[in-house]
Amino acid sequence: MNNSVPDSLIPYDEIVQEALRAVVGRVLGQVAESGGLPGAHHFYITFKTQAPGVDIPDRLIERFPDEMTIVLQHRYWDLKVDDEKFSVGLSFNQIPSMLFIPFSAITGFHDPAVNFELRFHVNDDDGPETDPDAYDDAGNDGEGDAAVVQSEDGSNVVSVDFKRKK
Repeated sequence: MNNSVPDSLIPYDEIVQEALRAVVGRVLGQVAESGGLPGAHHFYITFKTQAPGVDIPDRLIERFPDEMTIVLQHRYWDLKVDDEKFSVGLSFNQIPSMLFIPFSAITGFHDPAVNFELRFHVNDDDGPETDPDAYDDAGNDGEGDAAVVQSEDGSNVVSVDFKRKK
């Protein structure tokens, strides 16, 4: 008798990833509609800079060839959200830039104000696995020295990590 679990013919991992990325889209959409972040909320959004559909300035790709974290807090403008992506204006070294980021490129979303975090485990066939615990400093100009709050047991962290047995 074989005790191995058969591979699913239903792509559950992709469905869950897509649903959780939709949470990010809904939150950003509410912020865009209201015209600003409520209360002390602010977001760290990490994404793959080389993912299909990402459109950011070449100088940022040179600086962040694989992954980049941005902060939406005090200095951002023109936040627009649709079903597939969002765009936002941010300043990098005092140079204004527009970023277009599909939700499929996002690897992490964190709101330190309420210690809420979503992490998307990414396996690239061409590169190393993304460590969901590793945050680089945010690349955009921020106000003050913001730091990512480390999650503790019992926090609002959702980590999606699907690995198939082969």
